[in-house]
Amino acid sequence: MSQIIVEAQRRSSRGKNSNRRLRVAGRIPAVMYGPGKEPLPVAVDPERVTGILYSESGHNTIFTVSVDGKEHANAMVKDYQLDPVKGNLIHADFLEIAIDQLLELTVDIEVVGEAQGVKLDGGIMDLVTRALEVECLPADIPESIKVDVTALKINDYIRVKDIQIDPKVKILTDPEVVVVTIVPPIKEEVPVEAPVETAEPEVIKKGKVAEEGEAEEPAKPAAKPPKPETK
Repeated sequence: MSQIIVEAQRRSSRGKNSNRRLRVAGRIPAVMYGPGKEPLPVAVDPERVTGILYSESGHNTIFTVSVDGKEHANAMVKDYQLDPVKGNLIHADFLEIAIDQLLELTVDIEVVGEAQGVKLDGGIMDLVTRALEVECLPADIPESIKVDVTALKINDYIRVKDIQIDPKVKILTDPEVVVVTIVPPIKEEVPVEAPVETAEPEVIKKGKVAEEGEAEEPAKPAAKPPKPETK
């Protein structure tokens, strides 16, 4: 079990103004939820919680919450809120858990190996399902569910029922769901060039040109009348 400890202080006041002052002081509001218990409002260090969220096990990390210097409970991050502009953590919800009770949670898929269909045939790996719903004890929560794709060829796939996993972890996702498949490479279509229209050469009609361009014969002058005979 992880020895991560999150120090928390009870909050007596709530509301937007109180939360704003809390954030200015370098803390953020958080709430502890537990089965059969009233929600407990606390204040925590945002960097501590952010470090948990970005760890290998992420939101599935189990840590201990210490309230006002006293160990309170084991917990997980149930939900969190980020500033829409700055992206920093501004609120968190913690779920109190019992070590001996089964949990239902989401675990990410981790692809292992390089598929033959990708390496040899230029195929494309399509990770259809990126996480699975599982049930297990807190101590058995896997950081990820590994899926070996090395043997996959073009059009091969792996379903949930094909995944080998620790028997302590029960997969709740539908066994027929496709997790990963190798699709054929995308063929680039060669653009077909449109035929270039060329102007038809002007046909010279010799006969007509000659007829049109032929000079007309000059008209013959009229014959002069004969001179009268002189006696």
